[in-house]
Amino acid sequence: MSSPLVLLRIHPSDNVGVALHPISKGQVVLDGIQALSDVPAGHKIALKAIAAGETIVKYGYSIGAAKQSILPGEHVHVHNLGSALAGAIQRGGYRDQKQHFEPSPDAQATFDGFRREDGSVGIRNEIWIINTVGCVNRTASRIAEIATQKLAAENSPIEGVYTFNHPFGCSQLGGDLAQTQKLLAGLARNPNAAGVLLLGLGCENNQMKSFIDYLGGATAKRFRYFNAQEVDDEVEAGVKAVCELAEYAGQFKREPIPASQLVLGMKCGGSDGLSGITANPLVGRIADKLARLGGTSILTEVPEMFGAENVLLNRASSPRIYDATVDMVNEFRDYFRRHNEPIDENPSPGNKDGGITTLAEKSLGCVQKGGSSPVTEVLGYGEQVSPGTGGIALLNGPGNDGVSGSALSASGAHMVLFTTGRGNPMGFPVPTVKIATNTPLAQHKSGWIDFSAGAVVDGKATLDQLADQLFAQILDIASGRTRTRSEVNGYREISIWKDGVTL
Repeated sequence: MSSPLVLLRIHPSDNVGVALHPISKGQVVLDGIQALSDVPAGHKIALKAIAAGETIVKYGYSIGAAKQSILPGEHVHVHNLGSALAGAIQRGGYRDQKQHFEPSPDAQATFDGFRREDGSVGIRNEIWIINTVGCVNRTASRIAEIATQKLAAENSPIEGVYTFNHPFGCSQLGGDLAQTQKLLAGLARNPNAAGVLLLGLGCENNQMKSFIDYLGGATAKRFRYFNAQEVDDEVEAGVKAVCELAEYAGQFKREPIPASQLVLGMKCGGSDGLSGITANPLVGRIADKLARLGGTSILTEVPEMFGAENVLLNRASSPRIYDATVDMVNEFRDYFRRHNEPIDENPSPGNKDGGITTLAEKSLGCVQKGGSSPVTEVLGYGEQVSPGTGGIALLNGPGNDGVSGSALSASGAHMVLFTTGRGNPMGFPVPTVKIATNTPLAQHKSGWIDFSAGAVVDGKATLDQLADQLFAQILDIASGRTRTRSEVNGYREISIWKDGVTL
């Protein structure tokens, strides 16, 4: 490979470049331009003189406007770059981009998964305990612990018993309660769970009967449910139910499944200035590979689409999808306004430390995770994806790591690809693949990171080469041959998007 670049101009029209490594004052960075100060890796340097008020361009799009005159070689960040987000976008702007992917030459790619009785496919054969209310969190954990020991002693083929604690389900009203029900019902439908125990208390707002109705069309064999107040010994009853579910789940065996049935959730957390150059476009190439095989990827974190909407709208597969995307983005902006919060409060302090200055800049890096695949679905929070669509589904949800990762799991993702430039140990109900944007992070937090995209800036591999390696690893994880670091560490969590009154 060639020697590593120092500064990268991502798009020919960009007037800033990104430091791929720490840059010293006086160092020549590109086209004879000298850095006017020390600049950390991931941060921006002006490639030309930029007047006060002039648009600053990265990825070929505006990321804001200069607060003051900027000299060539000057560090561009919060001190001299301000946000300039546009207002609401309009429906009815669909243009047919004729986006049709050619089938992949590897169209016969498969993974070894579990085909369920309803035709869905799972990549794990687990038992999940879903609590209707936070009051039974510890009860659920005790059931999982005891059942795990009992099944292990019996050499059960079940791949684990898991519960996902949360504080909600009681003292919630209306739409707020509905948010909890949507998320929990979506988790209960995820095919990675061969069997599900629904555990309630009995007096909560999220009543078991209404929650079961909310699930709709549930396969009786796959579910057990009871309220702790209605049995003599809730732990004993729970362990008995889990063991019955394990007996049912034991009938499923891994078999070759076409990769077209694989659903990947795409998210990023703790981004840095390299996220949009290494890990996010790497995940975008995975989305494109999967789309060519007929598989589906889910992209969420709607506030991190603000300022990058056109990148996605230009790929809408129909006028209906175009307008649904417009509505989702505009309604999320209204959500901020209802709470009297600024739309462009993002990026976070950690993002800024990593070199990201404005929300548009963060968004343009974030949407790289969708590659160039057509947008084929727009999903509400908790709504189920349609496997085999061969494109990207946009899912309504915030950028918060816990909430967005949980929403991806509830919408049917088999696995979440989680890119990070800062590091995060969090895991979700489905296998969570942590992809580092840079080599130092991957080396420093090897107990968290599953894959590193840092070789791109190190000059040791191209994105296409890394995409081949990562896709092979994804198929191994889907087949159960490899476990993610979050699975090995036992990190599985959920967080529910709350927006309402607590009694």
